[in-house]
Amino acid sequence: MPNTKQAKKRMRRDARRRERNRYHLSRMRTYIKKFNKLIEEGKKEEAQKFLPEVVSIIQHTASKGVIHKREASRRVSRLYKKLLKLDRS
Repeated sequence: MPNTKQAKKRMRRDARRRERNRYHLSRMRTYIKKFNKLIEEGKKEEAQKFLPEVVSIIQHTASKGVIHKREASRRVSRLYKKLLKLDRS
């Protein structure tokens, strides 16, 4: 347990930030799962239309500092690769 006034304040602040970060992470992961499900089902057109929205959410999550910008870039790259792979098959 925190002893000082500042430590108590830091605990409150960290709790708010943790909740906000979890919201952004959860939202991002949900959209990625929806996209992956479209890919698995072979719904190329829908996946293609949905991809910009997923990319936007990933970049937004990075802009909030929840994930690193390179991690965001890597995730986006992998999603585009999956879509291209679906085109080829």
